[in-house]
Amino acid sequence: MWAASCLASCCAACACEACRSVVGGISRRSARIAYCGLFALSLIVSWVLREVAAPLMEKIPWINHFYKTPDREWFETDAVLRVSLGNFLFFTILAAMMVGVKDQKDPRDRVHHGGWMAKIFCWCILVFLMFFVPNGVVSFYEGVSKFGSGLFLLVQVVLLLDFVHGWNDNWVRKDEQFWYLALLIVSLFCYVATFSFSGLLFHWFTPSGHDCGLNMFFIIMTLILVFVFAIIALHPTVNGSLLPASVISLYCTYLCYSGLSSEPRDYECNGLHNHAKAVSTGSMTLGLLTTVLSVVYSAVRAGSSTTLLSPPSSPRAGSDKPLLSFEKMEQQEDSKKDAPRPVSYSYSFFHLIFSLASMYSAMLLTGWSTSVGESGKLVDVGWSSVWVRIVTGWATAALFIWSLVAPILFPEREF
Repeated sequence: MWAASCLASCCAACACEACRSVVGGISRRSARIAYCGLFALSLIVSWVLREVAAPLMEKIPWINHFYKTPDREWFETDAVLRVSLGNFLFFTILAAMMVGVKDQKDPRDRVHHGGWMAKIFCWCILVFLMFFVPNGVVSFYEGVSKFGSGLFLLVQVVLLLDFVHGWNDNWVRKDEQFWYLALLIVSLFCYVATFSFSGLLFHWFTPSGHDCGLNMFFIIMTLILVFVFAIIALHPTVNGSLLPASVISLYCTYLCYSGLSSEPRDYECNGLHNHAKAVSTGSMTLGLLTTVLSVVYSAVRAGSSTTLLSPPSSPRAGSDKPLLSFEKMEQQEDSKKDAPRPVSYSYSFFHLIFSLASMYSAMLLTGWSTSVGESGKLVDVGWSSVWVRIVTGWATAALFIWSLVAPILFPEREF
């Protein structure tokens, strides 16, 4: 009996040590994955509290006194905002701590890659403490989150523009007929998809017998921008290409669809959802999962980007002195081993993007603090969500046009 107990204890200890080693190895190799998992966990917690926390929060005196008779939707929104505030503070504190980290010998590099039990504990404490802060602080954070969400959407647009221009330059640089043909095929596919999608938008969101002038304006404006993209990209004085123009056209059309589909379910011009008075758990889960993946991808790609904050590049020592004695070569190799290796991305910028993503996810789950009351349990539904999507599409169009004409307006500057 004693032997069995001892064996079980040894097995448990070995298992714990193995798990600790695996987690440590993963965090050292890719801390970004671990931070993504923590961020996704915060969104799941927000969603769960949005669904079940209202009866509990109604009994908390310092929360209940904000309004004389707050309704159930107010408590659901408040729970999401408080979790988001804790998440925002967690990543903002990390962003402030990581300012100026340039090489892996900096002690803060260990903080970024390790200490996960301590960081998860601190995250839990921060989220828990947010349910004790005054309601005025949460209301202030709600207002600031709308601006932070706009910044996060702007980062998404900049990333997309950088991606499509890089994609086009990479294929053109190959200077082979196959890649030129591939550029043409992808561009044609995007344009066919854009115009086909636009036809569906007219069918879904401008039903006959209803005055849907606003929806008609959104769709027609998007089509006008599509033609403007192609005209400017093909102009002889512009160093443009059809591939970026076609991809941005398809993306703007998608944003138009996303905005129109976010219209209230009882709106007569929302022909796609006007018969759906409720939403199934599976549909809402799929929608939330899509939102999580989109936010996490944007945060990781933006935080890992070295376009804005590039780490220092290590010099190639010895390139100017090819002839060295054996001893000097050994000394040079030892010095290169001891030299600090630069970080591959900006830790501070990475955490800052997650801070903005925390604000953006809170606005999605609360319908920009309006749709919870208007549309019940639906996520990202309401007129605020509509205008955010539409304005994001217009901002994407403006930035893309600027990326094409800026080199002509300012030829002395490098873009």
